[in-house]
Amino acid sequence: MKVLVAMSGGVDSSVAAARLVADGHEVTGVHLALNRNPELYRSGSRGCCSLEDSHDARRVADTLGIPFYVWDFSDRFHDDVVTNFVAEYAAGRTPNPCLRCNEKIKFAAVLERGVALGFDAVATGHYARLERSGDEALLHRAADAAKDQSYVLGVLTQEQLRRSLFPLYGTVKADVRAEAEALGLRVASKPDSHDICFISDGDTAGFLTRALGERPGAIVDTEGAVVGEHAGTHRFTVGQRRGLRLGVPAIDGQPRYVLAIEPVTNTVTVGPHAGLAVTEIAGIRPTWAVADPRYGTWRGLLQVRAHGAPLPATIEADAAGVRITLDEPAFGIAPGQAAVTYDGDLVVGASTIAGAA
Repeated sequence: MKVLVAMSGGVDSSVAAARLVADGHEVTGVHLALNRNPELYRSGSRGCCSLEDSHDARRVADTLGIPFYVWDFSDRFHDDVVTNFVAEYAAGRTPNPCLRCNEKIKFAAVLERGVALGFDAVATGHYARLERSGDEALLHRAADAAKDQSYVLGVLTQEQLRRSLFPLYGTVKADVRAEAEALGLRVASKPDSHDICFISDGDTAGFLTRALGERPGAIVDTEGAVVGEHAGTHRFTVGQRRGLRLGVPAIDGQPRYVLAIEPVTNTVTVGPHAGLAVTEIAGIRPTWAVADPRYGTWRGLLQVRAHGAPLPATIEADAAGVRITLDEPAFGIAPGQAAVTYDGDLVVGASTIAGAA
């Protein structure tokens, strides 16, 4: 099989490429240049698009003896991921840029170009399992629960999954590092990336303020009384506790959390932790990881964060959206987050949270 491997420069994608070479596939490595201004690339391998990462990926490709290229997707990344990230925060929502990147760049733009160039599949170092059943490619959780990345892949379609490979699906991270060490790959002990790759200093609030400017407004409690001020609603997300800098303490002395964000009125509402509890979630723009949309009412699991706990729920879906009723209240669920639904460890589909109550 002719396989294009997206090589980030980290240990996971490096071992994924090595395994495909060992299995006899015709492998080509590609590193994605995603930043319009290379001078703004972060250093120290804190993200997944630094200049160091590009050099690391090239060295691994040289060690494996495979062709290697750098593809410039910076304009598309800016339009589809960065601009969307800023717009979502401006609208009072909380987006997941890594999930958006998978949807629009790694498994759309890269796959589209790869297929046009004659490749059969695109492989990455994600931790997730694909089970082939006839013409269907079923996405499952990985063996390493701590590293499972099925959530951020939950937006992929059958067309994309059928042309995807995840060679690390059955391996725990410690064994991946050991394998890289045995292969002589210099990235064996390289730290994992955690930050948002296009925010070079890790300061999300500062990045958004530079993009949107400051817009001072009021922080109010659930009774509408002003208890503080803010420099812009984009600096907050539902469930946030730190950085509120409230001038008026709570009557009961307990911490307060962001309960709601209203960009139109430019207010942030805070209140007790109990005010974050929700049992009903509405999702819009549903996508399906399975071949046939799971319409109707069924029992399943909901996940709303990359490493969040699966939440038992009753799920009702149609072409217009998804309605989810949780068995037990969940806390800190924000509009804009992805609601990924599972049947056991099988990813069924995803939607964008429009509201919760």
